[in-house]
Amino acid sequence: QVQLVESGGGLVQPGGSLRLSCAASGISFSIYNMGWYRQAPGKQRELVASITSGHMTDYRDSVKGRFTISRDNAKNTVYLQMNSLKAEDTAVYYCRAQWHVTYWGQGTQVTVSS
Repeated sequence: QVQLVESGGGLVQPGGSLRLSCAASGISFSIYNMGWYRQAPGKQRELVASITSGHMTDYRDSVKGRFTISRDNAKNTVYLQMNSLKAEDTAVYYCRAQWHVTYWGQGTQVTVSS
């Protein structure tokens, strides 16, 4: 059974930091391209950052320089380090694993508010 379990979300003040984790099980993690998506209320789900099986990364423009995606294949885990958080980063953050099939996690809430 495939599971992607996100953790690390919460409430943080503007300018603060959070580190999201996504632990995968039931897949050959190292061959999967991994991504972090987010969905704010009333908006479509959008790609935040991605990392390929070869560790190539990509980011949406609004998070470049603030967010860093990384992966640890030994731990079957992908991370999203989020710094200088803004109110507009508030959303549910989802982890996605993609190869010939796609799997999603259940999401973790990130709220940026004073």
